[in-house]
Amino acid sequence: MLTEQNLQDLIAYHPGPFVLSLYLNTDLSINATDTYKLHLRQMLKGIEAKAEQDINAVKHFIDHEYDWSGQSVAIFSCVVDAFFCAFPLQFPVVNQVQWMSNPYVKPLARLFESYGSYGVALVDKQGARLFHFHLGALREQEGTMGEAVRQTKSGGGSQATGRRGGAAGQTRSTEEVVERNLKDSARFAARFFDENRIRRVLIGGTDTNVARFRELLPKSWQSLVAGTFPMDMTAGQNQVLDKAIEVVARAGQEHQAKLIEAVITAAAKGREGVIRLDETLSAVHAGQVQILVISEGYHQPGYRCKGCDYLTTQKLEACPFCGGNFETIEDAVELAVQRVLRDGGEVELVHESAQLEKAGRIGALLRY
Repeated sequence: MLTEQNLQDLIAYHPGPFVLSLYLNTDLSINATDTYKLHLRQMLKGIEAKAEQDINAVKHFIDHEYDWSGQSVAIFSCVVDAFFCAFPLQFPVVNQVQWMSNPYVKPLARLFESYGSYGVALVDKQGARLFHFHLGALREQEGTMGEAVRQTKSGGGSQATGRRGGAAGQTRSTEEVVERNLKDSARFAARFFDENRIRRVLIGGTDTNVARFRELLPKSWQSLVAGTFPMDMTAGQNQVLDKAIEVVARAGQEHQAKLIEAVITAAAKGREGVIRLDETLSAVHAGQVQILVISEGYHQPGYRCKGCDYLTTQKLEACPFCGGNFETIEDAVELAVQRVLRDGGEVELVHESAQLEKAGRIGALLRY
C-alpha cells in the first residue's frame, strides 16, 4: 500500500536523468487486460526513442508482475538510475504519462488529500470498533467493550420507595454505565487516532451515541470529524468500507467548495490568498503557500531559474531575485506541487469547479 513516506520519497527523488511517470486505469470490472495494455501502448507513443529502457521496464511489469488487483496503478521508472517502483491504487485515475526530470506526483497528492489516513469509529452504548481507512482500503485494528448495559422493561423492577434497583434507580444506573463506556471508548479512540497518524475522522452509530461520543473526544479530534453515518456495530467490513467511501467523497466535495471560496475571497481582499498561475508561483517561491488548489489536469509550461529555482510563465532575460538564467520546463504547475509538498504545505486537486476555472484554475491560501 502506498504510504505517506513513499510519497515523500518520490518528491525528494531527483536523479539527474529523466523519470517516466505513468498512471493507468486497470479496473477489470470495466475492461479486459488486453484493452488496458492497448491503452498503455497508445499512451507511450511519441516517447519511445527517448524513454526506450523505461518503457520496456513498464511493459515487463504490466505483462509479468502486476496482479491487476487495484482499479489503477502508478508506475515510476528511471532505469539509468536503477530506480523502479509501482503502486496499485484502489481508485481510478486519469490515464497519463509524463517524461520529466522528477516523478510526476500530482495525482498521488490528490488521492492522499481525498482518501488518505481516515480513522473510522463505530460506536454503541457498550464499546467501539476502530478502523483505519487509507486510499480505499479498510483495516479493522482495534476494539473495546465496556460494561454490559441492562435494558429496563416498562413496569419492571421494584417500585418500593428508597429501594435501590427500582425503575428510576435502574435507569440512572444504566445511563451511568453508558456514559462510562462512551468515555472509555472516546479515550481509546483518541489513542488509536494518535498512534495511526489519522488526519480525519468518521463516526458511525445512532444519532445519540455518535453525538455524545463526538463530544467526549478531545477538542483537537472533534475538529477533524469529517462525517457521521448511521450504522450498527455488527456491520460487516465491506459495508463499513462502502459507507466510508461514500461519506469521504461527499465530505471532500463540501470541503473543496469551501476551500475554493476561501481562496477566492482572500485573494479579492488582497491578503492571505492568491489566484492565477504567475501570482501563485510567486507565493510558492516565497514559501508562503499553506494550501495549493489546482484544477485536475491543469498543465502549463514555463521557465525555471537555474540559480534560485524561481518559477514563472514569463520569458524573462534574468531572474528578478538572483539575476540567474532561465531554462524551459515542461510543467510549471507540477513543479509548484513538488515545491509546496517539500515545504510542508498541502495540495488540493479539484475535479470540477466552475469557480476555480474562472479564477485561472489555480490558487492558494497563504501562511502570511
